[in-house]
Amino acid sequence: MSFQAYLDNIEDKTGLTPREFIEQASTKGFGPGTKAGEIIAWLAADYGLGRGHAMALVHVITKGPKIDAKHVGSGGGHADPSDTLWLDGKDSNPAR
Repeated sequence: MSFQAYLDNIEDKTGLTPREFIEQASTKGFGPGTKAGEIIAWLAADYGLGRGHAMALVHVITKGPKIDAKHVGSGGGHADPSDTLWLDGKDSNPAR
């Protein structure tokens, strides 16, 4: 599953966009430099998210929407079409 597919799936499960998760994380003091385990524990406790889904959010919370170019257009199920993840809700994504 691509990074973007994880984020879209999280939105389906929780009703929250990645940007809304970033805002909530910020109010909890999570951001760049936060250990993944802290964010994963919060997402599991409050939203029932598993590790894979949580790690996609850990990335955008701690590193922003850019992903490594090796994930772009590489083919297969893990490839993303862009090196920038869409954070404002899957239905508003112009790439869809």
